[in-house]
Amino acid sequence: MITTELNENEYNPYYSSYINKSAGIGIVKGLKSNLENVVSFYNSIPENKHGYSYAEGKWTIKDILLHIIDTERIFTYRALRIARKDITPLSGFDKNDYVITGDATKRSLSHIIKEYKAVRIATIALYESFNDEALMAVGTASNSTISVRALGYIITGHENHHNDIIKERYL
Repeated sequence: MITTELNENEYNPYYSSYINKSAGIGIVKGLKSNLENVVSFYNSIPENKHGYSYAEGKWTIKDILLHIIDTERIFTYRALRIARKDITPLSGFDKNDYVITGDATKRSLSHIIKEYKAVRIATIALYESFNDEALMAVGTASNSTISVRALGYIITGHENHHNDIIKERYL
């Protein structure tokens, strides 16, 4: 299990559920595996479900994928800054504000999937560039300690979390 590889000081306990939902393999291998799985999963969703939400005020399937993309961009930005020894504390973000202004309703799911693939390929390239020292680097984000490697596991676990919700509540 990944949590046995990470030290307790590498992440806020809030992220434990995401880390536990990571692929359970190395960061880059998990990112690559999820790229294929996520693209296949979203491509399999019937078009009449793309704008569906299971309850009032809940996100649509397109909103969820765009949220996954936005979160990955933010977490890789954090990873880059921390890996490059930037000690500036990094602020948090309001995921609901991002979903509202992301305006996924006006975009096709195929276009959002295309964006997801581009972001994931960039994330893989970034994580492939990190040496062991960079992966172990620790910084501050959202008023909590976080390591570069924890961020990598959180990215895959976060998307697995949301995809599980889609399977349980949307399809």
